[in-house]
Amino acid sequence: MTTPSDERERREAVLLDRVLRSFDDCADPRLREVMLSLVRHLHGFLREVRLTEKEWAAGIAFLTAAGDITGPKRQEFILLSDVLGASMQTITINDEAHGDATEATVFGPFFVEDSPRVPIGGDIAFGAPGEPCLVEGTVTDTAGRPVPGARIEVWEADEDGRYDVQYDDDRTAGRAHLISGDDGRYAFWGITPTPYPIPHDGPVGELLAATGRSPMRASHLHFMVTAAGCRRLVTHIFVRGDELLDRDSVFGVKDSLVKDFERHPAGTPAPDGRAVGGTWSQARFDIVLTPEGK
Repeated sequence: MTTPSDERERREAVLLDRVLRSFDDCADPRLREVMLSLVRHLHGFLREVRLTEKEWAAGIAFLTAAGDITGPKRQEFILLSDVLGASMQTITINDEAHGDATEATVFGPFFVEDSPRVPIGGDIAFGAPGEPCLVEGTVTDTAGRPVPGARIEVWEADEDGRYDVQYDDDRTAGRAHLISGDDGRYAFWGITPTPYPIPHDGPVGELLAATGRSPMRASHLHFMVTAAGCRRLVTHIFVRGDELLDRDSVFGVKDSLVKDFERHPAGTPAPDGRAVGGTWSQARFDIVLTPEGK
């Protein structure tokens, strides 16, 4: 890579200044701040790597392909944000620690509105293949008070590494919501989380392959918890001992979210009396919500 001449550097700086001044009449101070910083960093990147026109065209083609593959059941731009660490960095910036509140992590591309409701102790699997897993805990605030009536959305991939929306038969499986009890307690049956690859049959997958990166995610189960007077929580729990914990493709693992999933042999009675035909697992996840406005 050749060093640009003083004259070329001058012309590049003049162009950057012209672009920055084009936002002088922006009436929204925050929008102007964001756009000025974006332009400075974008031009800084272009000038640092001395981007070629061929590389610029390849970048435009990549973004076009990401748009083409995005639809109601797939969000390639969220995947791109995830694998570049932008999703987790945004969460890290905004998820200011408050007491012992549960930490947040990435939302992911597979949440679906209007999931079915199950009662406390109900089954969210709806026939999804996998080893049965009982998850239970409480929802409290940072003062330790139970939070009744919290809406707990849960969703997960099946043992084949696929979410229900990745099938073509409009099934609903591996997702539901439930409401915490008066004592803040919740419980549900799902399936034991297993590792799986993020969708890698599109441009993001091609990017990972070209850069020598794996598409694999550590085993996890998604939660989104909302309650009156509390900040919304989007998080996962991860399986202790998973060999991918330090190599999660979207950088979503936090130590506090790694939980023990106790395995039980076939024939072990479940605490709620459910008849389980084979092996099953059990995990506890106590959720602590941050007060709204904190």
